[in-house]
Amino acid sequence: LAKKIVDGLRVDERRIAENLRTYGPFSGAEAILIEAAKRGGDRQELHEVIRESAMRAYDALAAGDSNPLASLLAIATSLAYLGVYTPLKTRTVFATFIGAFPGAVPPLIGWAAARGSLGPGAWVLFAILFLWQFPHFHAIAWMYREDYGRAGIRMLPVVDPDGRATFSQILFCAAALIPVSLLASVTGLAGVRFYFAALLVGLLLVEVCLWASASKTNVRAKWLMHATVLHLPLLLGLMIFDKFSR
Repeated sequence: LAKKIVDGLRVDERRIAENLRTYGPFSGAEAILIEAAKRGGDRQELHEVIRESAMRAYDALAAGDSNPLASLLAIATSLAYLGVYTPLKTRTVFATFIGAFPGAVPPLIGWAAARGSLGPGAWVLFAILFLWQFPHFHAIAWMYREDYGRAGIRMLPVVDPDGRATFSQILFCAAALIPVSLLASVTGLAGVRFYFAALLVGLLLVEVCLWASASKTNVRAKWLMHATVLHLPLLLGLMIFDKFSR
């Protein structure tokens, strides 16, 4: 990995690393570059740091410090996203449904990394994130359906000009998100306070979905998109608050 990075670089590592430090790392190689930037020095020194970092990562894997289940889930997610979902985006409207599976796996990876196995709570988090994606991404796709159409990406709103199917799916998934969220309390992942808070938050999201569906304008779709952006961290934040306040 280090050799490929060093031999293949045709850009200023420090500039990339500074951007990554600002916006966050997105891959192991980029994380290595961030560490190199923090160390400073000339190009040769940066390359040495890259080599050292890659060797430490290899040693950790060889020593068994990595979690096999978490690693397997991460690899499967990458393969599904890049090898299945991405090519299908220009071929079928079902790409969003297929992509929602790898899109909902990160909670499983975190759970597996922390506990070494997957319990009921992990699957509740998976289901929450799976359903949440449809109101969120369909709202975005509705706003930019013309752009998606010109790009040849077959999002549902592109082939659904009146929006009936799009907003029906938005409403269905938002409504289904309520009982799925309540399962966190049923499985013991959260308590009674979260149950009622999640019920309220879920009903509010459904109300916004109904409001957006009534006229199907880009303005209302944008408000729906903002509502989904608020909904997920609020729901998970309530879960955390409930957990630590018991």
